[in-house]
Amino acid sequence: MNAELFLSPADAQPMYRQIVEQVSAKVVAGDWAPGAALPSIRELAAANGVSVITVKRAYLELEHAGVIVTRHGKGSFVAESTEASRAHLRAELLQHLDQALARAERLSLSEAEWQQLVQTRRAARATDGDPA
Repeated sequence: MNAELFLSPADAQPMYRQIVEQVSAKVVAGDWAPGAALPSIRELAAANGVSVITVKRAYLELEHAGVIVTRHGKGSFVAESTEASRAHLRAELLQHLDQALARAERLSLSEAEWQQLVQTRRAARATDGDPA
């Protein structure tokens, strides 16, 4: 299992949130299979140039969300069911959608303008080959 993630200090999200999102995405996509051992906290921190505290916070959040399980003395593992991962990502998506809708309302976008904006953005992402 590759411990390297794509973390950016320039991203508005804190590093621990970037870790949570990327681990969740890897689990949902099947890149990290149910029951698979995750890199240790120290391993992931070293591979990504972040502090152990940052990774520990991300792992705790992932555990609370049901994405991973931690077994004392054995490490952290992908949860057997990916439903918690999907639910976690869906909840995050809804938060982002609420924020986007609030901004659209501030811009007084009509329903048609909103739909066109979403379609245009989806097409651009598909053309760019951006799966995220």
